[in-house]
Amino acid sequence: MTEKVVEPVIRIDHRGPLHGTVRVPGAKNSVLKLMAATLLADGEFNLDNVPEIVDVDIMSDLLRSIGSQVDTGSDGSLRITHSGELSTSVPAGLAGRMRASINLLGPLVSRVGKIEIALPGGDDFGLRPIDMHVAGLEAMGATCTFSDGVLTVNAPRLVGADIRFSFPSVGATENLVTAAVCADGVTTIDGAAREPEVADLCRFLVAMGAQIEGIGESTLRITGVPHGTLHSVSHRVVPDRIQAATYIASVAVAGGEVDMIDAQRNDMQMFLHRCTEMGLVFTDLDG
Repeated sequence: MTEKVVEPVIRIDHRGPLHGTVRVPGAKNSVLKLMAATLLADGEFNLDNVPEIVDVDIMSDLLRSIGSQVDTGSDGSLRITHSGELSTSVPAGLAGRMRASINLLGPLVSRVGKIEIALPGGDDFGLRPIDMHVAGLEAMGATCTFSDGVLTVNAPRLVGADIRFSFPSVGATENLVTAAVCADGVTTIDGAAREPEVADLCRFLVAMGAQIEGIGESTLRITGVPHGTLHSVSHRVVPDRIQAATYIASVAVAGGEVDMIDAQRNDMQMFLHRCTEMGLVFTDLDG
């Protein structure tokens, strides 16, 4: 007899309209990339509005494994400190637990000039899921090899390049921007992803001292600066538009009236437009 496997579930006992107030936390698709980008400079970084999710814990462990200090606050804050040398080898056991581990690629190659990282899925998928990341790094002068599920990148010196995407890849945009901020010369990325989380990363890098033009547009221009130019900063993670949209969808189905704190209308314009066509009413609240 086969033993039954019980999967974790969330049961919601409620019928009828929804009422109350919810706060939209920081975006998972932003905070993980910001955490990786802190590797570009020494010092103490402070992130606010950090969501309480397992992926943040995994990324924290990844950073600790290569030599960083990560401290979690009880108020949704995260303090990340870098000083001294960082390891160029990312533990396979941790890297394989989360797709976002690949976002260590750009910052570590930029800072250390080398990285060895196991890809989620290993040889089952090869380099195909990150072929645009690899092609962009190679255009900037890096040498990339793949063996036994591990990607090794060597780049003693990155140089600016003109990169054109066949489609707007969020991950490739983020990795190549972080790789380019300290490369020699100018890097342009045509067909770059325009998601709010990509813009949040770019604003974070600019606050650190990077030079990036075209934030929020499909063409990014990055002028490399010396590594010593970048510095640590404090930053509030952009609210999670996907979680906000999930709350809205719940109210649309069940009915009711819910106040959402920190929801960003500008990041959900098309979604809100469609919801309005369906009969939902949205009101901006002061404060």
